[in-house]
Amino acid sequence: MKRKVDELYEEYRNGNVSRRDFMKKLALVTGGTAVAVVILPDSNSASARSKRSATVQLINEFITYPGHNCDMRAYLSMPEGKEKLPGVIVIHENRGLVPHIQDVNRRMAMEGFISLAPDALSPLGGTPEDENKGREMIGQLNREETIKNFVAAVKYLKTHPRSTGKVGCTGFCWGGAMTNQVAVNSPDLNAAVPYYGSTPAPEDVPKIKAEVMAHYAGDDERINSGIPAFEEALKQAGIEYQIFIYEGTQHAFNNDTGTRYNKEAADLAWKRTTDFFRETLKD
Repeated sequence: MKRKVDELYEEYRNGNVSRRDFMKKLALVTGGTAVAVVILPDSNSASARSKRSATVQLINEFITYPGHNCDMRAYLSMPEGKEKLPGVIVIHENRGLVPHIQDVNRRMAMEGFISLAPDALSPLGGTPEDENKGREMIGQLNREETIKNFVAAVKYLKTHPRSTGKVGCTGFCWGGAMTNQVAVNSPDLNAAVPYYGSTPAPEDVPKIKAEVMAHYAGDDERINSGIPAFEEALKQAGIEYQIFIYEGTQHAFNNDTGTRYNKEAADLAWKRTTDFFRETLKD
């Protein structure tokens, strides 16, 4: 299998296939079983990160963990070995646990974390192949039960045998809003990084125990209208926070499979996010 992975990477590195097609083909080769594979970084990443990532082998597998109202299916990625590592929850957009988010989950693990991407649609049978169907199903979820299912993921990572006990959470779009709700509802969460997510109610902000880093697109009026009240509530509650707005970008700028992807902003936000997690989740 390693030979096939190496051949695929050579195609990708030489520009014969896109990153999206590379990841699709890689998923077909490695399958959904618990298998250690080398997941190689974007060829334009910083050299130091590339050198580190090129030597990291990941274990990727679908697992279940006890949720609030059912067993939750999730995609777990972690570096091979016995070293204890901080945990990071990755929350998907409004189409479910699609291949793109599985890719993001692996990227997070490459940064030195135990990364867990829960499938919010588990109570409804799991994410379907049809992403439009997934979006319809998201609207059928019970919001409060969904939040509790993500809070349960914090407990799962906090007590994982490979975990240091420190847990962060990040999410995108719908998942950014859920990240804010995990921060509000889980006192065990140490760090929260919502990407262009709807902000929590100002009166709920004092419940947050985690440090916060929030990323927003410059052209995202509906979401951004909540920033001033959110920031004021964070200040009043004495919560450590950082807010970044990426001018010239649109909602979902981090999604490299979408039409609004902005590589410069996505790369910068990712570096800020992973540096933030390394700092806030260290022993």
